[in-house]
Amino acid sequence: MSEHGIEAVQGVSWPSNGLSEVPFRLYTDPEQYRLEQERIFKGPAWSYLCLAAEIPNPGDWVATTIGETAVAVTRGQDGAINAFVNRCAHRGNLLCIERHGHGKEIICIYHGWTYDLAGKLTGVAFERGVKRQGGMPPEFRKDDHDLPRLRVAELNGLVFGTFSAEAPDLETYLGPQIVGGIRRVLNRPVHILGRSTQVLPNNWKLYFENTKDTYHASILHTFLTTFRINRLSMPGGINIDDSGGHHFSQAKLDYTAEDADYNREGLRSDTDMRLADSSIIESVDEYGDGVSVQILTIFPGMILQQIRNSIAVRAIHPKGLEKTELEWIHLGFDSDDEVMTERRVRQGNLVGAAGYISMEDGCVGGFVQRALRYNDDDAGVVMMGGYDAQSQPFRSSEAAIRGFWKKYRAMIGD
Repeated sequence: MSEHGIEAVQGVSWPSNGLSEVPFRLYTDPEQYRLEQERIFKGPAWSYLCLAAEIPNPGDWVATTIGETAVAVTRGQDGAINAFVNRCAHRGNLLCIERHGHGKEIICIYHGWTYDLAGKLTGVAFERGVKRQGGMPPEFRKDDHDLPRLRVAELNGLVFGTFSAEAPDLETYLGPQIVGGIRRVLNRPVHILGRSTQVLPNNWKLYFENTKDTYHASILHTFLTTFRINRLSMPGGINIDDSGGHHFSQAKLDYTAEDADYNREGLRSDTDMRLADSSIIESVDEYGDGVSVQILTIFPGMILQQIRNSIAVRAIHPKGLEKTELEWIHLGFDSDDEVMTERRVRQGNLVGAAGYISMEDGCVGGFVQRALRYNDDDAGVVMMGGYDAQSQPFRSSEAAIRGFWKKYRAMIGD
């Protein structure tokens, strides 16, 4: 703490020890971005890697990233899931170039070095030279050049990895509330209905904050309120784990109660928008609990959504200080009939880069990033719903955003 009461986080000053004022420079400072790669994405956090359904058979693999670090995830011949750095130990070449593949081994296209499905170096091209000339020196040992491995854990078909030996086990990291929220949605085997990727013109934290921000839903997303998908007057609440970093919010369908609340409180409830085909919002209560919307986040960069009958995983991949790749994976359950599958595919149009709901989220982060360029003094205000980062039985709050910064500050080490 300085004599002026300003606390420093590696060069970015926070106004206080609290969570309700967030320095704008956190979205614009290159050194802060570098620290995030080391202390968060390579630190004691569990990051989403893929779905177990993407690698069902021995020899299957997918390529992904944790932060900006390239990672490969494989299903070994023994059925175990492995993850390791997707970078050849020889000259640093990217090993798995495509998004997914299958094989008994992984071969570097540059110089032909070969690895098994656990990242162990098994072959070096021309290791003994040609005609007794050249080759590797006698002291070279392949065992010294295996690929750096990650710890891996699976929960209800979601595969996570961490670089850290100090991170607690996955369920402890998430906490019982979040584990329960995951198990509620992913309560049976899944398959992938489709996927898409969009590039956001903003810092990764702006999108992740957005998914924790229940305050904006009834204001920015006119579609939500007009067609009664999600209004702040609906029954629901925010559930936050003890670390603050993970959360899920829920809204329940109770049309009679919500209409009464909106009429009484004078909140915006309708526009002149109409649907020519209302089937896109027709849904069934498949979980039997009345919850029509659940948005769950896992620090540092995964979202699990249930919006009516649209189930999806969103994965955040930072691609620089002002660029973020957002991957959408739309899911169905193996037990779905044709009617439910059609319903999920149709409702998939609610989200994604051009989704009726999330289209605005794809551009608003860019608006913030543009406004902060060379104008990043001061701090944003996140005081809605109080000053702490605890669960609340209402959603007109920014408690989950404060929770993100609680976890962030703990990991960055301010």
